[in-house]
Amino acid sequence: MSTTLLIVESPTKAKTLQGFLGPKYKVLSSYGHVRDLPKSELGVDVEKNFQPKYIIPLKARKNIKILIKAVKDTDSTILATDEDREGEAISWHLIKALKLDGDKEPYQRIVFHEITKHAIEEALKNPRKVDMNLVDAQQARRILDRIVGYKLSPFLWKKVARGLSAGRVQSVAVRLVVEREREIEKFKAEEYWTISAIFLKDKEFEAMLIKKDGEVLDKMAIKNEKEAGQIVNELEGAEYRVGSVEKKETAKNPFPPFTTSTLQQEAWRKFKFPAKFTMRIAQNLYEKGFITYHRTDSLNLSDLALGAAKKFITKNYGGNYYQFRKYKAKGRAQEAHEAIRPAYPERTQVETDEQGAKLYDLIWKRFIACQMSQASFDSTVVEIEANPKSKIQSPKYTFRANGQTLKFDGFLKVYPVKYAESELPPLENNESLKLLKLNPLQHFTQPPARYSEASLIKALESAGVGRPSTYAPTISTIQERNYLEKDEKKFFKPTEIGIVVNDLLVKHFPEIVDLKFTALMEEDLDKIAAGEKKWVKIMEEFYGPFAKNLAQKYKDVSKKEYTEEPTNKKCPKCDAPLLIRMGRYGKFYACSKFPECKHTESLPENVLNIKCPKCPDGQLVEKRTAKRKIFYGCNQYPACDFALWDKPTGEKCPKCQSLLVETKRKQIKCSSKECDYVKQ
Repeated sequence: MSTTLLIVESPTKAKTLQGFLGPKYKVLSSYGHVRDLPKSELGVDVEKNFQPKYIIPLKARKNIKILIKAVKDTDSTILATDEDREGEAISWHLIKALKLDGDKEPYQRIVFHEITKHAIEEALKNPRKVDMNLVDAQQARRILDRIVGYKLSPFLWKKVARGLSAGRVQSVAVRLVVEREREIEKFKAEEYWTISAIFLKDKEFEAMLIKKDGEVLDKMAIKNEKEAGQIVNELEGAEYRVGSVEKKETAKNPFPPFTTSTLQQEAWRKFKFPAKFTMRIAQNLYEKGFITYHRTDSLNLSDLALGAAKKFITKNYGGNYYQFRKYKAKGRAQEAHEAIRPAYPERTQVETDEQGAKLYDLIWKRFIACQMSQASFDSTVVEIEANPKSKIQSPKYTFRANGQTLKFDGFLKVYPVKYAESELPPLENNESLKLLKLNPLQHFTQPPARYSEASLIKALESAGVGRPSTYAPTISTIQERNYLEKDEKKFFKPTEIGIVVNDLLVKHFPEIVDLKFTALMEEDLDKIAAGEKKWVKIMEEFYGPFAKNLAQKYKDVSKKEYTEEPTNKKCPKCDAPLLIRMGRYGKFYACSKFPECKHTESLPENVLNIKCPKCPDGQLVEKRTAKRKIFYGCNQYPACDFALWDKPTGEKCPKCQSLLVETKRKQIKCSSKECDYVKQ
């Protein structure tokens, strides 16, 4: 019996496909990329058309031997890697590594966006060769990012601190967060007031002041308590009548099905899943055949899926809940792909772990809801005129009350979203109303919010920076490299080193961190994928000016400008001036005579004013590990190695006199492992 070798990226996907295809096929995994640029060098010959130097990484060599043997032991080879640029490039690298481009060992390439029997059978009927335009686009991105990373990172080591790195998309993401933080720092809250009125007609209801003498009051119109009080005084004894009643039906449409970025955003909003975690779960769901391919910017849906959705909705909810919808993505989305949806729309649940079940449920609900009817509301807008009595030429004021009640739930039956319901009593034009109370309310303008994972991904996507496969690794990388960290509410803020690196890049390499430049580069990569541009030409246009600027900046940029601040303090060891220096993990005091004198100490904001229990001269300070994990240690290190993971309170244990600490769960307990004291 003849056998066919079919190669995919992951062992989970291989196992799922083997179950569909049976003994005539041998399904093996490449375990991702089988060739890559070397880590020890640039690996790109910039003098010879940016020719890449590919090697087989050590971890892939054993598996390559297995695949080479499998190619010889089977009659034909099919490459079934993912349908995006990355997958196309993996197939191309497999062709080179397994020598499949000759006459003796020909290959076929198939693609599918869901792991179902029907999709696989259709793919096998329509084999093709590797699309070199897609491969070139992936190569261009890889080489471009390698050049930026391997050329700029040594510059950062020399001018700031060792161990730093720069990246094309990651540097733009850091810039967004730094600029938002500066907006927050510069923000000055402004006071403003609103006035609400409580009326009685069958029941109490609220209306807000919106007009004065027919002119709409803007948000900041009432600036202080005095102005608010003046309006309340003018309204004393006023007559209130209904000026107009407007009733209408409003509708809310369902959301489109998920793309990669919207799935990451919604998973963060609903479950606080980091983007990288969401993609790992989605990868598993895809490889098990539960959902369609999870790296996509398309909103397209197959006719088969649309038919299945119609059948499910009409059967389970009724024909009035179904409405056929087609969605189209903005920009250069790959419409040949599909949005993320369940592989089998009738399958409401799948057997997987808790997080996988949550994400599948979200994807399923979003897909079914996108083919459902609008939700409709009965909305009422009432304007109430206030006419002050016995006050000559007093201004007239207008209040507005809004009512909204759900009339038909439509897609909300499957995909609930927050909405406010408030029912107004029946009101008629010119009807007199009884005022119960006027409420002047003080407010202050709020600064812009820090970015969450969801809002940062949305900002990058809106700016055209990055693509579906890049958001999760980008956000993960800039945290791992200590450029960003999360505050107590899980929002991003820049670290000290993140701000320094950003400021240096903005000043000296503006094109690297420019949103428009990066977005245009993404468009060029899309054009390479579509066969509209040649990748070498794009690289030449970028590299010439970049290399020239980099060479000049090595001469122009002073390290001291970004890494040293003078102080009035003296070194306790040699009496030389102390400097505030910037290291990879933040700022610290250091002797200006380094390396002759190696004295360092923490900045005052990190000192806890708690004596070290192990040595006579030490103070406990807040420190961080290389992975940014906070701990508390003695400032006399390495002479004293005392350290705690939990924050010391300064109090001593009543049982053993060791330090008490506060755990992450806000529990106060003894720091000694031998003591079981817990403060009640």
